[in-house]
Amino acid sequence: MCGIVGAIANRDILPVLIEGLSRLEYRGYDSAGIAVIEASGQVRRLRTVGKVARLKEALAIEPVSGLVGVAHTRWATHGVPSERNAHPHVSRDGIAIVHNGIIENHEALRAELMAAGYRFESETDTEVVAHRIHFHVDQGKSLAHAVADTVKELHGAYALVVLGEQDPNTLYVARAGCPVVIGRTMDGNYVASDVSALLPVTREFQFLEEGDVAAIGRDFVTIRNSSGQIVERPVRVSELSADAVEKGEYPHYMLKEIHEQPRAIAETLAERIAGGHLLAAAFGPTATEALARAEAVQIVACGTSWHAGCVARYQIEQICRLPCWVDIASEFRYRNPVVPPNTLFVSISQSGETADTLAALRQAKSAGYLSTLAICNVPESSLVRESDLVLLTRAGPEIGVASTKAFTTQLTALGLLVLALGKLHGLTKDREHELATLLLETPRLVEETLALDSVVRKLAEKFVQKNHALFLGRGALSPVAMEGALKLKEISYIHAEAYAAGELKHGPLALIDADMPVIAVAPNNDLLEKLKSNLQEVRARGGELYVFADPDAGLVPGDGVHVITMPKHVAEFQAPIVYTVPLQLLAYHVATMRGTDVDQPRNLAKSVTVE
Repeated sequence: MCGIVGAIANRDILPVLIEGLSRLEYRGYDSAGIAVIEASGQVRRLRTVGKVARLKEALAIEPVSGLVGVAHTRWATHGVPSERNAHPHVSRDGIAIVHNGIIENHEALRAELMAAGYRFESETDTEVVAHRIHFHVDQGKSLAHAVADTVKELHGAYALVVLGEQDPNTLYVARAGCPVVIGRTMDGNYVASDVSALLPVTREFQFLEEGDVAAIGRDFVTIRNSSGQIVERPVRVSELSADAVEKGEYPHYMLKEIHEQPRAIAETLAERIAGGHLLAAAFGPTATEALARAEAVQIVACGTSWHAGCVARYQIEQICRLPCWVDIASEFRYRNPVVPPNTLFVSISQSGETADTLAALRQAKSAGYLSTLAICNVPESSLVRESDLVLLTRAGPEIGVASTKAFTTQLTALGLLVLALGKLHGLTKDREHELATLLLETPRLVEETLALDSVVRKLAEKFVQKNHALFLGRGALSPVAMEGALKLKEISYIHAEAYAAGELKHGPLALIDADMPVIAVAPNNDLLEKLKSNLQEVRARGGELYVFADPDAGLVPGDGVHVITMPKHVAEFQAPIVYTVPLQLLAYHVATMRGTDVDQPRNLAKSVTVE
């Protein structure tokens, strides 16, 4: 969940390293550091606690330059954020390393190395790897062989980039469970944990696969697979531009990404619906047979993506009449589930590198599922490459840690899956046309909802001094309430919970008082009257209500009841997407008023690439 950048070129690579770290800061921001081989041939390292800006300040005081180097921005796993725990870590004789992931057998390796005379300065598992590489070099091996022998001894998930004074013209890179990309240019080669870090210098990339170890020079890249055989990995041209990850006129990435949702949803639908019908090729040329054979659906995801899957469960069962189960990936991995015949396995991930979701996919591939489908935002990701079927969400880069447009485009993609399954399992052409039309209308409804921004900002003032909040919804809007609560707690640090509104009387009513704001989403659907009864239970106990409601819901503002009127004619199929948007805006404005770090909330990172 940290950010890696490496470079070997015919020019000073410091500007590239620092720009790359800035673009990866959403992946980790507890500390940052660089290590370069200077003109003297020696490794020079500089590390700071905090964000990349602190490292820039330190470099202004102590300038560093070189043609070969690595850089890292950290999200702590082993050891508290501190300079001694920050990357890069070094061993004797000028070996430096940066690392993403977790080395599970680091304690055993540490004990062996301490017995061999190595001293440890940090609490990290990464320093163990640095010393282990030196241990092999000290036995007379080349740096290349030392790296290869070390990775064979490691258990866990890692992306490693290594440089050393004894081989100053090569970077060594290894991948197991954590993403690594190589950027190719005529003037040198680059390494990063995310394409976005390297977009200012190249759009041509190679993606390492599981078990790969690469040697990278200025004019060569040699990749060996887990068996030690030299392999070619295709060079892919990214469609992203360098300015795709800039804030532009917005004060925060999160607000920019909230306002990008109409476009992102429209692009997710583009070329997939025509003439009111889903195009057969939307899920790939082999999808029709697999989807036609599907008798059940298993969805696996984490966090926000899990909420999207929970919404889809309602729609798949109601519209397609297929049983559907939704599991949190970290639990699914250890549940040993029974797999009914012809069950489609669907994994959902923004990054496509979420460790638990990837592990669940790999487990599913040998568990007897009919086929595997990935719904993802990153075309080059591991999840996409390892799934049988793929539907990309086309949200574009999402930098804010709190997911916004990734969630609504996931809901959109899942709506397309509902259409695809439905038309193969009894959905009439008229009903398909109706649902397809509703999806195409959704960007306009989201645009109308964004016009409520000033209303929601005013509302947010009432939450600034609160410490707790309760979110309510029913049916497919219950997961939307869960997502609203998650957004508020992620970026404002207000404790927030969500419940299916019918569960109030089974415990949560005990929490209701004037200091506990209750936020509800109330579209005009078959469960509206039941929801209104639940809201009366809140008012009867002195609770303050904030309701995002359909204009025809019949909810009247009054003492303790604040009604925010949503756009007209939001159908049940569209409601989860549309009613998510004001909850995002509410969380954003509360957080800005409380003065928290909206884009990089404490203790969190964007891409969860460790278990």
